Amino acid sequence: MSEDKVKDIDALPGERWFPKETTLIEDMKSLWGDWGVCSEVEPLKAALMRRPGKEIENFDWAAARFKASVSPEKIRAQHDALADIYRAHGVEVYYVEEAREDRPNAIFCRDLIFMTPEGAIVTRPAMEARRGEERYVAKKLADIGVPIIRTVCGGATFEGAMGLWIDRHTVVLASGVRTNREGYEMVESELKRMGVTDILHMQIPYGHAHIDGLLNMVSEDVAMIHASQVPYDVCNALKRKGIKLLECPSRVEAKEGLAINFVAIKPGQIVMAAGNPRSQELLEKNGIEVIPVEFDEVLKGYGSIHCCTGFLKRG
Repeated sequence: MSEDKVKDIDALPGERWFPKETTLIEDMKSLWGDWGVCSEVEPLKAALMRRPGKEIENFDWAAARFKASVSPEKIRAQHDALADIYRAHGVEVYYVEEAREDRPNAIFCRDLIFMTPEGAIVTRPAMEARRGEERYVAKKLADIGVPIIRTVCGGATFEGAMGLWIDRHTVVLASGVRTNREGYEMVESELKRMGVTDILHMQIPYGHAHIDGLLNMVSEDVAMIHASQVPYDVCNALKRKGIKLLECPSRVEAKEGLAINFVAIKPGQIVMAAGNPRSQELLEKNGIEVIPVEFDEVLKGYGSIHCCTGFLKRG
């Protein structure tokens, strides 16, 4: 052994940066804000909307898949009336201020976001006429502090109205012209990761776009359906959960008046497009408070109240 002494060197220290072992939901209020959705009917506290801007002026309505040309003043007034109803019932309304001037469908915010208990899934619209709208929704979400937990990407397509919360562990998730298999599986995997155990697949029939024109929740135990267009398996699963199904009594109101495309402000209280008297009567006979709002100009875009409302906070 050498007579020279080896100089002692201090050992490198171990870990000093210990993780905070909390979930995103636990961190939400302190680090992000009061956000989260796992219901279509719990009291609505915050919503995302796009007040129609320059994009609804002098556009090619046929190319944008509208029924007819619209009056910019009238469509804005009807949209404002809906937002005013929300505010009067304690809902904080956030606006997507920016949009491409060639995207008149940006008014239909529901399609661009699917909100979960952990934050937002930013979607990827299927239609060329809508592609790119999601960029400005993502920017707004980031600005106000809503966590974006997933963006639909690659060749996947998914639109927010292809998901419908039944309860914290149950979601109706649809595929069809607005959502392909890749998009469906992306969202499905996120929902399963966060504890959704019962995913009810719904195939959207040819000629329809989204769930919310065919099926919607009125309260925790009541739903309205366009009976001939909702698959038996979905209806049966809902009935097994104790949910009463109200069948929209008019095909015209279901398809043209978008009577099912309402928004529950709280259980048993909904905002519905005016001009659907048979549907309104059925709901009221079943103890539901209906707040009608004139929405015929918005309906020219094949969308109604639920389409215009991205939920940010319920319950």
